[in-house]
Amino acid sequence: MATHTDDRYYVPHGSHWPVVGSVGLLFLMVGVSSWLNGAGAGFYIMLAGFAVLIFMITGWFATVIGENQRGLYNNQVDRSFRQGMFWFIFSEVMFFAAFFGALFYARNMAVPWLGGSSNNLFTNLLLWEGYESTWPTDGPGGIGGEYEAMPPFGLPLVNTALLLSSSITVTIAHHALLARKNTQLAVFLAATFILGFIFVYLQGVEYVHAYEEMNLKLTTGIYGSTFFMLTGFHGMHVTIGAIMLTIIFLRVLKGHFSPEHHFAFEAVAWYWHFVDVDRPVRVRLLDVEQRKIRIHRNGRFWRPFFAVPGAAGITASGVKSSP
Repeated sequence: MATHTDDRYYVPHGSHWPVVGSVGLLFLMVGVSSWLNGAGAGFYIMLAGFAVLIFMITGWFATVIGENQRGLYNNQVDRSFRQGMFWFIFSEVMFFAAFFGALFYARNMAVPWLGGSSNNLFTNLLLWEGYESTWPTDGPGGIGGEYEAMPPFGLPLVNTALLLSSSITVTIAHHALLARKNTQLAVFLAATFILGFIFVYLQGVEYVHAYEEMNLKLTTGIYGSTFFMLTGFHGMHVTIGAIMLTIIFLRVLKGHFSPEHHFAFEAVAWYWHFVDVDRPVRVRLLDVEQRKIRIHRNGRFWRPFFAVPGAAGITASGVKSSP
């Protein structure tokens, strides 16, 4: 089929994939809700939903790739794809911003208020008398029992280094694509998704350690819930990104890209840089800051990032206030 010219916008033909995706989402929603409410069959319905969604994504992507290889997409379509990917990543930024906002609100406002800071003395006296606001915390009710906070060093630091290294390798692969260095492109692109999958594996090791040896769980109050929500969703995004990089790698081996036409590669690279940047931000706010509030130096405590006077037991001068 002839390539479409710039004055004609490609209109896709009728497709059954949206219907298939809707069925998969229905099974997934019913399965998860049933499983959480104790129905034994809910787990298997959820798995069926996942299977249908994977089938839909695979088939739909294959259709789009086939249309591209047949020359059906012109520059207008390319611009539309770029705008769509931009807004998708922007929505992902807002998604994580909501969780970071929840963390900020809990640590710098809700917890200090329960501890009686600012004009909330009676909140402390009437609701949780004797509660001293600190971070991290499982709340005044001590939900989940004794636990250890996740340190920023050790395995978390290794994982951060892995992701930041993968951001470098995907950039090298992009430059190799532009320079038509196909061997270098394949090697560094493979290194990128391998680093991504190693990160996912080590994230699982970190979770097992947190649950079994640190008693840090999703049910460990506000700290546990924000920790696992932020790290869990980030890990899910890394998994999706690594899968997409693997698909791009297979397309590279088939010679689908050229220096002039390789938006699919660019889109996945944008997404990968997003998940890479999110990692150090998350570590900074969750792991490093919770340690700073406890590092004692000459009778003073370091003031945490975004801390406000009176928040989490910190005075305006940065000295830990007396209980």
